[in-house]
Amino acid sequence: MLDFITWNADPILFSFGPISVRWYGLAFAVGFIIGYNIVAKMFKHEGAPEKWLGILLAYVVVATIIGARLGHVFFYEWDFYSQHPAEILKIWNGGLASHGGTIAIIIAVFLFSWFVTKKPASWTFDKLVIPIALVGGLIRLGNLMNSEIYGGPTDLPWGFIFLRNGETVAKHPTQIYEALCYFALFALLMWMYWKKNAEERPYLILGTFFLGIFVPRFIIEYVKNVQVASEYEMIANYGINMGQLLSIPFILLGIFLVIWAMVHPRQHWKFPNKFAEDLHNTSHRR
Repeated sequence: MLDFITWNADPILFSFGPISVRWYGLAFAVGFIIGYNIVAKMFKHEGAPEKWLGILLAYVVVATIIGARLGHVFFYEWDFYSQHPAEILKIWNGGLASHGGTIAIIIAVFLFSWFVTKKPASWTFDKLVIPIALVGGLIRLGNLMNSEIYGGPTDLPWGFIFLRNGETVAKHPTQIYEALCYFALFALLMWMYWKKNAEERPYLILGTFFLGIFVPRFIIEYVKNVQVASEYEMIANYGINMGQLLSIPFILLGIFLVIWAMVHPRQHWKFPNKFAEDLHNTSHRR
């Protein structure tokens, strides 16, 4: 049995001249494509207009990129970026924060609900977060291919030596820990929606999502390396890092939403298994 795993993956999948396709970018793209098709199936199942899909995708993509970038800027390295504001736009140099992306997506869904669906935000949230769990797992695998965001030393047999970073000691592959948690959460949420009709309890799926994302994140942070130097002081003073601090409100919100959903009566929906436009066109053909 191996005492450790030697890891020296190339973060670049292939190149066309000056243009390179990275595993991380591929993970993002594959996640959004799969997520789009999952939400499309849900919209069709509930008879929602098909045109909403493209609008929702635009909202989510823009919110994810801008929110994740600004989250890193403000939560983790504001001292640097406040002195070098032009660097904020250089997203290709790295620096995305999942908490910032989450906050931006929440705002985007409320805007989408107000201006597009005219439905309660829970109707969108309880669908959208299901593929987001899958995307989160794929992104963590992208982090693995980049040899980034890993943990501290370990003597466990699945420890990784990240040669690309000059490491000589096996480290916790925290990217894999988080990815497995997110894939398991994705399977749970799919089961809740398709087998248990959890969408009939508004915010139940969203609350479960928050708990399934941020409880593991909080725990795994204890074995993860410090990502930015400013966190050393925070850990010394409070015993937790910024990622854990930002996870606490989402964990509390998740508990509240699950309890709220379970004490309120179900909302029963009719599922025509066609997009709204399909039903409209069928009625005209008759």
